[in-house]
Amino acid sequence: SHIYKRNHDMTKTRKGKTEQLLRVDDHDFTMRPAFGGPAIPVGVDVQVESLDSISEVDMDFTMTLYLRHYWKDERLSFPSITNKSMTFDGRLVKKIWVPDVFFVHSKRSFIHDTTTDNIMLRVFPDGHVLYSMRITVTAMCNMDFSHFPLDSQTCSLELESCMLFLMMLYWKNGNESLKTDEKISLSQFLIQKFHTTSRLAFYSSTGWYNRLYINFTLRRHIFFFLLQTYFPATLMVMLSWVSFWIDHRAVPARVSLGITTVLTMSTIITGVNASMPRVSYIKAVDIYLWVSFVFVFLSVLEYAAVNYLTTVQERKERKLQNSFPCTCGIPHSKTMMLDGNYSESDANSLAGYTRNQMVPEEEKQEKVVVHLAMSNEPHSSRKRGLKGHVGLRIIQNSHAIDKYSRLIFPGTYIFFNLIYWSVFS
Repeated sequence: SHIYKRNHDMTKTRKGKTEQLLRVDDHDFTMRPAFGGPAIPVGVDVQVESLDSISEVDMDFTMTLYLRHYWKDERLSFPSITNKSMTFDGRLVKKIWVPDVFFVHSKRSFIHDTTTDNIMLRVFPDGHVLYSMRITVTAMCNMDFSHFPLDSQTCSLELESCMLFLMMLYWKNGNESLKTDEKISLSQFLIQKFHTTSRLAFYSSTGWYNRLYINFTLRRHIFFFLLQTYFPATLMVMLSWVSFWIDHRAVPARVSLGITTVLTMSTIITGVNASMPRVSYIKAVDIYLWVSFVFVFLSVLEYAAVNYLTTVQERKERKLQNSFPCTCGIPHSKTMMLDGNYSESDANSLAGYTRNQMVPEEEKQEKVVVHLAMSNEPHSSRKRGLKGHVGLRIIQNSHAIDKYSRLIFPGTYIFFNLIYWSVFS
């Protein structure tokens, strides 16, 4: 029983002393401190806990931070021998005056309330007050995507008070008032710098207000876009060049290759624009993708020109052959056109014709004579000779436009890449 009497209820005693020391019920805390006098200075410092997300589509960012206010309210002063402060939770905040600081251009914000409201109030004997709360805020950030994805973005979280000439906000410790967690990281951005500024904001109906800014600069990581956008686009352009080495008579191969690359480039462009806001200006990635699309499309048009010119040339040769018929003394059943592309069986069918079957000497000036020089080599050796010249025949059968395109297209695209990366990187 003696021990029970000495350990009395400290909670009950502390509650009575607190009410008596702070004298909360003796003052009207609907009024600011030193009401009727000069503006009350309120110091602010912030500790950024995390940058939760950056949204290009909505042009906003979400940040979790500890917001702390410092001011002096003599109505809360109390005598203390040890000069120790007293700390309270959010229930006392509802009974006293606190600064009405809000976030400018905020879309959503809330004070964390798990497991209770994340609010701390610390009162010192001389009346100085520290008011801290943990907040998650989503605020607007005006982004410029003209250099996307090789861009840097600067966003600001702005703090302001509604009390005109009655409260003056300032950074308590200058640039040291902003602290950040070393573990803050983003998947697409590199955080380059955090810093604080303060300026005056003017409202036409009420006047000038002091505004505090939390500025941070973000540099976008480029490697993700290199893998997902730039490399596939470059490979599609290079794949379209393969058609320049395919025989111009292989119409299905060249047409299908051109259509495939065009459709793939269209898919890449659509996928990039789907994750971006619909801005009215041209982005850096748009320049690269559309120039690549033009190169792919021009490769299709190049084959259309080759096919058309080849058809026109063959039509002219056919008309020329009809104007100067050549039978060369060969019966009608044995007449054929020789344009350099004939089979060995066709050549052997003409090998039996001798000079006696040719036209007379006086008719040589009026008719074209075709000389067929057949080798006495065996059949197998002639077949190997034909196979050895397949690559040469493909080159000789290439159109002149294809030969120039093999140099012009890669050279122009390399030149474009040099200019592009030197300007935007």
